[in-house]
Amino acid sequence: MAQLIGFKLTSVARWQGVIELQAGEQHANPMGILHGGVFWDIADAAMGIAYASTLEEGETLATLELKINFLKPIRHAKLRAIKVVHKGHTVGLMECDILDEKDSLIARANPDVSCLPGGGPKDGTVRLKSMGDLGNAGRRRIFRIRHHGLLGDW
Repeated sequence: MAQLIGFKLTSVARWQGVIELQAGEQHANPMGILHGGVFWDIADAAMGIAYASTLEEGETLATLELKINFLKPIRHAKLRAIKVVHKGHTVGLMECDILDEKDSLIARANPDVSCLPGGGPKDGTVRLKSMGDLGNAGRRRIFRIRHHGLLGDW
């Protein structure tokens, strides 16, 4: 999905993921602004990265619902400040602010996710073994992330 739409992961930390997209004509709706489905895709990808940072070995996730409030039209997008608000044993709640190049809030997404046991997909799984300090004194963790091509050289 990342390659198809053209977004990239620019930062990841425990409970957070930052996705950026340089929007262009290929992302526009008939009115010339960023199509709502593109917002959904980048929010879902950032949510997956952020929530994956909280998973234990053998857990995976699935989006239950994703609501987006659009505050103003945009042609260029940078997705930032996604954070896990609550991670329970089975359900997680999150917030995702979508900012423009001036860091103005243009949309807010509120995804709900399900935490599933079972280890996730066998094909296309990316393991992140060392991402610096992801919390608690540089603790190193392994994350399984299902977004093919999203992480570049990580």
